Amino acid sequence: MRVLITGAGGQVGSELVARFEAAGHHEVVAVDHATVDVADRDAVLGAVTTTRPDAVVHPAAWTAVDACEGDPERAFLVNALGTRHVAEGARRVGAPVFYVSTDYVFDGTKDGPYTEWDPTSPRSVYGASKLAGERELDPGSTVIRTSWVCGYHGANMVKTILRLAAEHDTLSFVDDQRGHPTFADDLAGAILRLVVDHRPGTFHVTNQGAVSWYEFAREVLAADGQDPDRVRPVTTADLQPPRPAPRPANSVLDNAALRLSGLPLLDDFRVPLRRLVERLGSD
Repeated sequence: MRVLITGAGGQVGSELVARFEAAGHHEVVAVDHATVDVADRDAVLGAVTTTRPDAVVHPAAWTAVDACEGDPERAFLVNALGTRHVAEGARRVGAPVFYVSTDYVFDGTKDGPYTEWDPTSPRSVYGASKLAGERELDPGSTVIRTSWVCGYHGANMVKTILRLAAEHDTLSFVDDQRGHPTFADDLAGAILRLVVDHRPGTFHVTNQGAVSWYEFAREVLAADGQDPDRVRPVTTADLQPPRPAPRPANSVLDNAALRLSGLPLLDDFRVPLRRLVERLGSD
C-alpha cells in the first residue's frame, strides 16, 4: 500500500511512519506541518492528488487543549476544516481516511467506560473541534479515538513528570480525573492493523489500565526507580493556576469495537511505560 501520513513530525505521526516503514511492504508518504499545512486546502489537495495514496492516516491536529480554549477559530480551522480538506482530497483519489480523535469528545460524566456508541458531548473547544473533524469524514472512513498519549517524540506527561521529579522533592497531581494512558508506538501498531485490514467505523484504541493522573505519576516514578510516595494527590478544583479548558473527569475508553471484532487489545500501560522510561534514560 501507499499510505500518506499527516502530522508526520508529531508524537503519533513519527511512530506511524516508523511502524509502516518497518513493515517493509508499504510506501510511506510522510508530510508534516512544514510541508503540508492541513489548514491550507490547496496544499492538502495537491499532496493527496499528486501522490494518490491507497489510504490517508490523519493524526495532524492542534492538540494544545488550553490554547484551543483561547483561540477557537484556529482550533476549528486546523482540527475541523483541516480534516474536511483531508477528506476531500482522499475522496478525489478513492482513499479511506483513518482519523485520530480523542476522549475529549465526551463530557466525562458517565459512570463507567465510554464505548464507541455512547453519545458525544464535548465540554472544551478542543473536544468540540475534534468531534467536528469526525463529522467531516465520509462513510467508509475510520475514527480512532485515543487518550492520554505519551511517547518518545514531543512533549507529554511522562517527560513532564520526570522533569518535575528532578526539580522538586514532591509533586502534586489530580486524583479526580481518570483515563487510560496510551503509548504512541503501541497506538501506531494498532492503527497499522486497522489500515491494512481496512476496517471502517469508530474504534477506541488505548493501552489498558485505568488510573488517575496521581496514580499515573506514581507509576512513572516507580518505573524510573524513584519513590512514588513523593507524589501527592490534589483535586482539579485545587489546581493553581486553574486550567482554562475543562477536562473530562472520566476519560476511560472501553475498546469495545476492537474486542468485539476479535482484534487484540494493547498491553497494560505499565509495559510500554517501562520501555519508554528506559529509552529516555539511555539518551
